[in-house]
Amino acid sequence: MDDELLTVAELALVLKVEVRFVRRLVAELRIPFTKVGKFVRFYRSDVAEFVAAGRVEPVTVAWSDGRAVA
Repeated sequence: MDDELLTVAELALVLKVEVRFVRRLVAELRIPFTKVGKFVRFYRSDVAEFVAAGRVEPVTVAWSDGRAVA
């Protein structure tokens, strides 16, 4: 198995968020996770996909006479 498993605490450190927020993501089924017995674990590749899915690309805005033009 090449893909490393992360604990809730490790994932919180990686994402730079509180453990409580990671647990909420799990409870709301907003992040992929794996159960190992009673423990919740996260594949590092799933975390990378989760973060990439939340990426917002910048929008280029053109200006004409002081107004934004779509």
